[in-house]
Amino acid sequence: QVQLTESGGGVVQAGGSLRLSCLASGRTSDSIGMGWFRQAPGKEREFVAAISWSGGTTYFADSVKGRFTISRDNAEKTVYLQMDSLKPEDTAVYICAARSMSDASRERYAYAYWGQGTQVTVSS
Repeated sequence: QVQLTESGGGVVQAGGSLRLSCLASGRTSDSIGMGWFRQAPGKEREFVAAISWSGGTTYFADSVKGRFTISRDNAEKTVYLQMDSLKPEDTAVYICAARSMSDASRERYAYAYWGQGTQVTVSS
C-alpha cells in the first residue's frame, strides 16, 4: 500500500504560480510512476501530468503544456507540480496518484493509489 498526501494548494490570481507537493508513504521502496490529475466541480477527473520513477519521462496534458512542470525527489519520496501562468480554468482539486509500475502514464486506470487532493483556486 502507498499513501499519498498533497499540499501546496491555495488561492492565487491569474498569471500567478503555485507549487504542489505529494508525499508518498508506506510501500515506497518499489519503483513507482506518479501522476497528477484534477477535478473541477461538475466535471470528470482529468489528467494533468505524469513522471516516471527515474524522472526521465514526463507527460503533460495539452492544456498545461508549457506552463506546468512535474519533478520528483525520490530520496524525499516527494513529487512536485510547479504551476506557472495560472488561469481561472485551472481551478480544481488537484489529486496525486501512484502506480505499481516505474513508467509514467496518462491513464486514470493505470493508477492504483490516490491522495485526497488539494484545492487550487485561480481568480480572474
